[in-house]
Amino acid sequence: MSPQRLVVLDMDSTFIQQEVIDLLAAHAGVGDEVAEITERSMRGDVDFSSSLAERVALLKGLPVEIFDQVRREISLSRGAQEMVDRLHADGHKVAVVSGGFENIIHPIMRSVGVDYFRANHLESIDGFLTGRTIGAVIDRAAKAAFLKEIALQIAIPLEQTVAVGDGANDIGMMEIAGLSIAFNAKPKVQAAAMFTINDGDLLQVLRLMELSNN
Repeated sequence: MSPQRLVVLDMDSTFIQQEVIDLLAAHAGVGDEVAEITERSMRGDVDFSSSLAERVALLKGLPVEIFDQVRREISLSRGAQEMVDRLHADGHKVAVVSGGFENIIHPIMRSVGVDYFRANHLESIDGFLTGRTIGAVIDRAAKAAFLKEIALQIAIPLEQTVAVGDGANDIGMMEIAGLSIAFNAKPKVQAAAMFTINDGDLLQVLRLMELSNN
């Protein structure tokens, strides 16, 4: 039996098909503005923390009831649930770390069976978004730190970790993981990864893990 491994995935446009902030922006009527900032951030043309603050500020005034509606608009990427189930069946652990928002995605992560999860948290006061986040921003450095933290917590060496993502802020965790996989990713991310998946099927992660064991 192969050693236990930890698979850490980005969330938006990787574990799920959507960008959650773009869904929120559509409801706020600022979809085009936020999508343009998101695209620049994904390419690595702008600092993630700055771009996040800029985008979240545009969501000010949205009622928190929007969380339930946006959650219904989210769909898992192809093969996501089966990947989690098969990884668990083989004794591995699955984590998701996201520059998106815990307020929305946490119930979905629980239902899918993800073992560990961390994301940004949108601040609200009196039932409305303030246009700010609470706590440390989950950026490129924080994603890498999360992978290290969980690996240490469950005593899995870094060489037995797998990082999967699509954006520039995933490169940090890819650089320290034993296996790095770019998923439907920007050219800069594909160049940084050991393998690429371009067909949108997360079950390919299992195939690449087997290849890396040989």
